[in-house]
Amino acid sequence: MGPPASVAAVRRATRSAVDDLDPGDLVLVACSGGPDSTALAAALAFEGPRAGLRAGAVTVDHGVQAGSADRARTVVHQLSELGLDPVEALTVDVGRAGGPEAAARIARYDAFEAAGQRLGAAAVLLGHTRDDQAETVLLGLARGSGARSLSGMAPVRGIFRRPLLDLPRATVAAATPQGLDVWADPHNEDPAFARARVRHRLLPALEAELGPGVAAALARTATQLRADADALDSWAAHERSEAQRSPGELDVPRLTRLPTAVRTRVLRLAAVDSGCAPSDLSAAHIEELDRLVTDWRGQGPLHLPGRVRASRSCGTLSLTTAD
Repeated sequence: MGPPASVAAVRRATRSAVDDLDPGDLVLVACSGGPDSTALAAALAFEGPRAGLRAGAVTVDHGVQAGSADRARTVVHQLSELGLDPVEALTVDVGRAGGPEAAARIARYDAFEAAGQRLGAAAVLLGHTRDDQAETVLLGLARGSGARSLSGMAPVRGIFRRPLLDLPRATVAAATPQGLDVWADPHNEDPAFARARVRHRLLPALEAELGPGVAAALARTATQLRADADALDSWAAHERSEAQRSPGELDVPRLTRLPTAVRTRVLRLAAVDSGCAPSDLSAAHIEELDRLVTDWRGQGPLHLPGRVRASRSCGTLSLTTAD
């Protein structure tokens, strides 16, 4: 008899996610101690050695909840018992930028990436499921953030890989090994957090009104939009190179010939390269920058985040950083 269907599905997805790596490579799983990441950790502990890989893990102590250090020690112990090595608990300082959810996410990802580089890992696996993807799409839709945001989480981005994006949360949770002390993060149930409201109120309401399969449909939408966004980003990178006269200067006539979706991406790339922090650069900023190209009536310079100044003169759009 083989393993239960849920365990087999998670193992299969994990194996597929690392099958391009070389024997001897180190793969880390980022594990909170919750059911999804613990199921992924167990799958990596099983599949990694069979693929000739070294399998380890990292967990994060955010320091924002009582008992978080004890929780991290418990996770380290359980992951070590699964056979993962090395296993580390990473302590982070959570800032305030973007609110508590965003700040914790930034701190967590920075810690994972730094640990991966320090330990020489070829990949860091994340336990996001199809349901997580659907929630991300709905949150992006509510923000009006455009196709890139609606494309959700990428299966692979840099050192990070998400093997479980095609599996429903229920399947992954059912693959969690029996007998482990699996942690239920109270933030996941707290309606003060937008993702918790989407998870426990919005998605169930959509399923009730529209029928089952909403989460799967949203995840498919993310995949399709990601392909579109990748193509547009590639086109924009090429056009940005062609339109650049010198550093910080773009040819306006060439920009005006571009479709809006490409032109605004070119402008965003130029603004970021000139010193705008991507997180501070809003759609409204890009819209006003685009007006300097498509609806210029002699208006004065535009002041962007990062002390970047955008102005138009003699068919050239200039982006400079104020002293």
